[in-house]
Amino acid sequence: MALPGTTLVSLPRRRRPKDRRRGAFGRAIRQPGAIIGIAVILAFLLLSIVAPIVSPYSSRDVSCGVFEAPSAAHWFGCDDGGVDVLSLVLEGGRISMFVGFTAAAISIVIGAAVGILSGYFGGWVDTVLMRITDYFLVIPQIVLMIVVAAVWGPSLDHVIVVIGALMWTSTARIVRSQVKSLRERTYVRRVEAIGAGHLRIVLRHILPQLGPLLAASAVLAVTVAIFNETALAFLGLSDPNAITWGTIMERAFNRAAVSTGAWWAIVPAGVAVALLIVGCYLLGRAIEDALNPRLRVSHLGLRTWALRQSAADDFARASEPVERTRTTGATPDPGTEDQR
Repeated sequence: MALPGTTLVSLPRRRRPKDRRRGAFGRAIRQPGAIIGIAVILAFLLLSIVAPIVSPYSSRDVSCGVFEAPSAAHWFGCDDGGVDVLSLVLEGGRISMFVGFTAAAISIVIGAAVGILSGYFGGWVDTVLMRITDYFLVIPQIVLMIVVAAVWGPSLDHVIVVIGALMWTSTARIVRSQVKSLRERTYVRRVEAIGAGHLRIVLRHILPQLGPLLAASAVLAVTVAIFNETALAFLGLSDPNAITWGTIMERAFNRAAVSTGAWWAIVPAGVAVALLIVGCYLLGRAIEDALNPRLRVSHLGLRTWALRQSAADDFARASEPVERTRTTGATPDPGTEDQR
């Protein structure tokens, strides 16, 4: 209750700085590399969606001469079967991106599950899962993919399963280290003390904290998945009836496109693969930089994924005048201290 003769004044609520409210994704997409990566990915997604509409010719029918050079009618030339290369690249991009994104999603789900179980429960669960992860880490992935794909047979479904099931190891290790840190946080310990179950703690208090980290891992996994799909298709281990960027290069290489000087039959598909990989890499690296622990970040916001500053940084700022005084030996100005 206010005393007689006094006036109650409502102080404005202190707002957090805008750069702290935007969170990890807000900080990431403002970087030039992320802007370029997003533009490249969206451009390829748009082209894959409208490919049946914008394709100048059919990707199955003959529309020009064998290894016809690029011209106004055929911008990327033609392959050994007289099929327009531009139409092949547009059609192949749809399947290659579908394989890449699907395989990356499978790998992220497996890696996140293994990492969460290992980091949360620890003990023998951690030991068993990490030993399995180590075994997959020491085996060259591309070699194992070639062996498994050769045993299962050339099929697009087999390629997706093989790629997704063999490249989850790095995600599992990263998620495990983050979960082990989150497991010891005060709010997790309090929720556990009041009787919350393991499933609720993981879904409600740990998994949301891993959102930006999983997003960065997923974007980077797409690059590896697309590269692996192209490599397997180039080696003839993908579906021979499917048109992908890898099969386009494989057919052009096997049918002497390089030796005859028809570079246009193989270069456009390779450039498309390189551009998409670079775009995904730039976006994933930008998100990783926003989550870098060296950026003085203590933890992630539960609902907004905002990056909150640690109490140690606030203490360091408060102690700067004292440290400066000790270094220079000068006496701080009382007026300056009052203004602070």
